[in-house]
Amino acid sequence: MTKENEISTNKELPLEQREELLSVLKARFEKYMNRHEGLEWTQIQAKLEANPEKLWSLNEMETTDGEPDVVDYDEEKDEYIFYDCSAESPKGRRSVCYDREALESRKKHKPENSVMDMATAMGIELLTEEQYRALQKLGNFDMKTSSWVQTPDAIRKLGGALFCDRRYDHVFLYHNGADSYYAARGFRGSLRV
Repeated sequence: MTKENEISTNKELPLEQREELLSVLKARFEKYMNRHEGLEWTQIQAKLEANPEKLWSLNEMETTDGEPDVVDYDEEKDEYIFYDCSAESPKGRRSVCYDREALESRKKHKPENSVMDMATAMGIELLTEEQYRALQKLGNFDMKTSSWVQTPDAIRKLGGALFCDRRYDHVFLYHNGADSYYAARGFRGSLRV
């Protein structure tokens, strides 16, 4: 575990903020039952209350406009899986290049941050292409924006990075230079609780 990750996962929300977040998550859970059929909020809430550092990460997802929601349950590990479910790529996580190496390689017009640094600081994982496609089966996401996804090492070593979006009722995977950044491209994360 990196020092940055240790710092981010030792966070705990004040009681009032924790209750407010749980209320928002419960309302979203009830509004979008198609994303988590067969799951019960009371069990999810109990898991969240027992893991304050995960609640802190969900708050980070929420405050950057990710609109996290439960999308799956891993029975083997007894973990609920949250994804960012905002209609478009989270507003508070756009205009960032892929990783620290890409950020440092830019000579001019550097973005303020990178996807991988932000995800680590938030205590979340960047969605894989497979996870992104699974999310798209639950609704129509990124119809005007795009989202960076985890990039295989072989592509990243050559300077590239991958992103996805939904256009023409299809999910597309693209490539770009890892040092590129756009106002309409952010990233979506996942969190296991």
